[in-house]
Amino acid sequence: MRVKDAGRVPSGRVGSGAAGQMSERPRALRPSGQQIELDDLVSSLPLLPRSPSAQGAPAPLPVLDERSRGTKFMGLSVNSVLNTPASTGMGFWSINPYVGCEFGCTYCYARDTHRWTMERAVGRTYRPSALPPEEAFEREILVKSEVAEVLARTLNPAQMAGHLLVIGTATDPYQPAERRFRLTRRILEVLRSYHGLSISIITKSPLVTRDLDLLQALSKHNEVSVNISLATADSRLARRLELRSPVPGARLRALRRLTESGIHAGLLVAPIVPGITDDWAGLARLMEAAKEAGARYVVGSALRLGPAARHRFLPYLEREFPELAERYRRHYAGKDHVSQSYQDALTRRLRALQQAYGFAVDEGMRRRRQLEGRAPRKEATDSVEQAMLL
Repeated sequence: MRVKDAGRVPSGRVGSGAAGQMSERPRALRPSGQQIELDDLVSSLPLLPRSPSAQGAPAPLPVLDERSRGTKFMGLSVNSVLNTPASTGMGFWSINPYVGCEFGCTYCYARDTHRWTMERAVGRTYRPSALPPEEAFEREILVKSEVAEVLARTLNPAQMAGHLLVIGTATDPYQPAERRFRLTRRILEVLRSYHGLSISIITKSPLVTRDLDLLQALSKHNEVSVNISLATADSRLARRLELRSPVPGARLRALRRLTESGIHAGLLVAPIVPGITDDWAGLARLMEAAKEAGARYVVGSALRLGPAARHRFLPYLEREFPELAERYRRHYAGKDHVSQSYQDALTRRLRALQQAYGFAVDEGMRRRRQLEGRAPRKEATDSVEQAMLL
């Protein structure tokens, strides 16, 4: 029932009964000498928070820059930037200045990191992306703008003693975003003030040579290595596997510049894609190119096909390599890694090629242990044989 005079409640009467009678309210419950609004008396208290529509929709993450091709670079606030071995299950510390990567490699295992980060960031403050997670990973790059400042506050060298710090384990630290935001360079500037660290960088981009001055300065007092990642020397095949990555020739030239400048750098043949890039001739071509570029070592690692990579890579195989799709489903059924027999055969092949091209096998194995964060599985001792998917 609407009260015509919505101003004040008559003294001594606070509600209406079924017959229009005003019910008496105990005087002890009415504030002395204070008029009470009717809405205060008939409205219930909010037992639950208001709905988002009542509070206003969460805001999107702030857009720092945008490209004509549709890529957005979005700011992400962070309180910590170092990933501990305990948090990742790996044997090294890691840091990633960006979440998501424009290179768009079909086999990328890190696509879920974007979804996980967005799930933590959205909610009361930010709204989730409208894109599917696998597409958002490539088109909505999250930029940790304060990564260097947070690193400077939180880095404790004593905690990292005996451990490697890897820059670029989930997304490429020298992807196109780095030209604009220069976060990786700022990380190196922070690390330059420390001595005795073991630092390793993984990248597909020749942009790493921009920071030669810092890498040289870091190398004077720390153990520094740069891993140029390259799955194949065949430019056409590389374009099919890695939609927007730098061409193989550009990466090999970057490797040469690094080694000629005194940087301890090598070739990371990763991933080795079963049935596509694991052939003897293709791997030998990479070894030869690495030798010509002055690589200090060559490391090879087989494709890891976790749930996020599987979701993107298996449909790609159906389109591009249909004869392999079913074999992959059987081989990787219920597991992320290749079988023991495949790994053994691949390891023997890589070892034979390393020896043939003059690379130290022990150095390659040491680097592999570092980057995989665990000791390689026991190898078979048979003679070199064809590495086979099944």
